Amino acid sequence: MAIDSFIHIFEEPLMGNTTIFLLLHGTGGDERDLIQLAKMIDPQAGILSLRGNIDENGMNRFFERKAMGVLDEESLKKETVKLKEFLESASEEYDFDLQQLVALGYSNGANIAASLLFHYNDVLYQGLLLHPMVPIRTVELPNMSHQRLFIGAGENDPICPPEETDELAQMLTEAGASLQIYWGKTGHSLSEEELNAASMWYENL
Repeated sequence: MAIDSFIHIFEEPLMGNTTIFLLLHGTGGDERDLIQLAKMIDPQAGILSLRGNIDENGMNRFFERKAMGVLDEESLKKETVKLKEFLESASEEYDFDLQQLVALGYSNGANIAASLLFHYNDVLYQGLLLHPMVPIRTVELPNMSHQRLFIGAGENDPICPPEETDELAQMLTEAGASLQIYWGKTGHSLSEEELNAASMWYENL
């Protein structure tokens, strides 16, 4: 997959830092949405921030859906492969190792990050998944004993209810991933408390 297959922003890490945040926005966002959040977590980290290629009534997404909260599995599989190939090309173009990436995905972006984890164990090794769903239930998960993950969830999330988060957490844990979950009182939006918890998890990587 060519390096121009996704509209994206790349910034090198600063001051000897090696982390590169892979930023994956939510529905209707773009490649600039999560930059401020990434800078808050680690101002010296690099950035690889993507814009989803799917247009849903003028809103950017990383894959199609059939309805609110109902993922289109065929589109998800196809776009997951494209994202994997893009990341491999980007690592060569910008001269970084995939193990430097820390995914930071919100909602739709967290879902495609989770799909990468479900299909491959050599693309993402660390990730902050904010309000993700179970991306797919028809694949056998790879060994994730080298993956360290954070999930941010809302107890009153109407799009991603608690039982969905619990199911995803169980699947990741059974696959061997090291996982921390933060439960907030809010719905699908991000709270300051959730972001603080995400920052604390990142500091302990």
